[in-house]
Amino acid sequence: MNHPIGELMQSTLENIRGMVDVNTVVGDPIDARDGSTVIPLSRVSFGFVSGGGEYASAPAGPEKPFAGGSGAGVSVQPVGFLVVGREGVRVLPAQDLTAWERALNCAPQLLEDLKSLLQNRKKRGAEDGE
Repeated sequence: MNHPIGELMQSTLENIRGMVDVNTVVGDPIDARDGSTVIPLSRVSFGFVSGGGEYASAPAGPEKPFAGGSGAGVSVQPVGFLVVGREGVRVLPAQDLTAWERALNCAPQLLEDLKSLLQNRKKRGAEDGE
C-alpha cells in the first residue's frame, strides 16, 4: 500500500507541472509589422512544501490516522523580449537598465561601427594614394 504522503506530493507536483511549461519561460512568437519577430522571455520561480504525520494515539487496528498537507507557489516575472529582424537579433529588457548595462548592450554595435569607420578611412587613404 502507498503511503498517503507520497500521493499528496505526487498530486501537488502534477499541478505544478501543469502550470509551468516551456511556453511560460519562452513565450509564443509575435510577428511585428516590420517583418521582425518578437519573443517574450520570463523568469519562473517556484517553491514546494509537503508534510504529514501519523497520530500517536490510534484506535485499535493496523493503520494509524494520517494528517498532511502540501502547498506550492509560482512566480512569473517578465525579463525581456528577443527581437529577431533583418538587422540581427537583439534583447530588449523589460526593466530599466543602469547606464553601465546600457553601455554593455550597445558595445557590439559600437565595435561594428568603429570597424566599418576604420575600413572606410583605410579605403579612402588607399584611393588618395597615401
